[in-house]
Amino acid sequence: MSYGSIIKVPFGPQHPALKEPGNFLFEVDGEIVVDVKPRIGYNHRGVEKAFELRTYIQNIYLAERICGICSDAHTTCYTQAIEELLGVEAPPRARYIRVIIAELERIHSHALWVGIAAHEIGFDTLFMYVWRDRETVLDMFEMISGNRIHYAMNTIGGVRRDIHADMVSKIKKGLDLLEKRLKYYLNVVQTEQTILKRAVGVGILKPKDAVDLCAVGPTLRASGIKNDVRVDDPYAAYDEIAFNVITHDGCDVLSRILVRCEEMLESIKIIRYGLDSMPEGIIRVQVPMKVPQGEVVSRVEAPRGELIHYAKSNGTTKPERYKVRSPTLGNIPALCKMLLGGYVADIPIVLAGIDPCFACMDRMAFVDVKKNKEWVWTMQQLRRKYAKK
Repeated sequence: MSYGSIIKVPFGPQHPALKEPGNFLFEVDGEIVVDVKPRIGYNHRGVEKAFELRTYIQNIYLAERICGICSDAHTTCYTQAIEELLGVEAPPRARYIRVIIAELERIHSHALWVGIAAHEIGFDTLFMYVWRDRETVLDMFEMISGNRIHYAMNTIGGVRRDIHADMVSKIKKGLDLLEKRLKYYLNVVQTEQTILKRAVGVGILKPKDAVDLCAVGPTLRASGIKNDVRVDDPYAAYDEIAFNVITHDGCDVLSRILVRCEEMLESIKIIRYGLDSMPEGIIRVQVPMKVPQGEVVSRVEAPRGELIHYAKSNGTTKPERYKVRSPTLGNIPALCKMLLGGYVADIPIVLAGIDPCFACMDRMAFVDVKKNKEWVWTMQQLRRKYAKK
């Protein structure tokens, strides 16, 4: 390959560095990336249309399955939206339980990501250690809800399960272990040359670009921008809990690792406060099956960043329209920017740096460009289409 010539290199949709089908077309000059064209839509599951075909209660469990790692974030965002349409509020104890589960999920998600980031740069020892300690969080979820991944904690009007007194001491014991281990990993991240050589100055996203391209979550905060839905637009019990919004100004992959590691330590503080300050009382209120006409936008700070749910009700037991904007979609423009000027060898870790979930974000639509009209296929039409093949 001669320098000075532009070569187009496809990355995906099947690739050993990606566990989901994502596709990028890179234009490279030698080993330098000079242009990036993302192609999404390989993992579209028709989730938004599925919302319209199910009742509000059934949709709680559909929302939970938008993402396995962010399942609680999606159900929190969903139930908040429907509660606002109904004009009801979750009881105070339920709002604290929502915070505790959300922060446990944040630790779960960030720990999983730190392990994957280590794997992407060939540091599999750290990957295995972090994932071993992540089991502590999954054990807590199993104790509280009976499940390790899909916890089914949220319901419209509150939560389905309580955190009993005998659980609190066990959760605190697990948090003590996690805090000790996370502090150790934070030191490893900042001193181990295996990480520093592959993360410092890699995948630069300047603060202005991060804002202009609407980056969200740790990706945005790793560029020095203090932005967090939990503080900017508090939900659940976050308006009653003081905590720090973690930022770093390195604007590179290392900063994205540090933000997530320090956020896990901050989550531990939030959980401890929630356990100690959780009020007594009921954990849910009864709500009607039919939801009054109206529309609402709900936001939460998912582990990957700002998550947005839009709901429109027509007064029946099913939503007329539902829309989900996941954090990964919000970070794709910023990802393309941070890949420019980097080396081909750095593509996997820069891509992993936004913690992508293509199943969450993938959408597609049928559009007749001549008539400027969209349409939707029914299940019967899909079956007829693919039965012929």
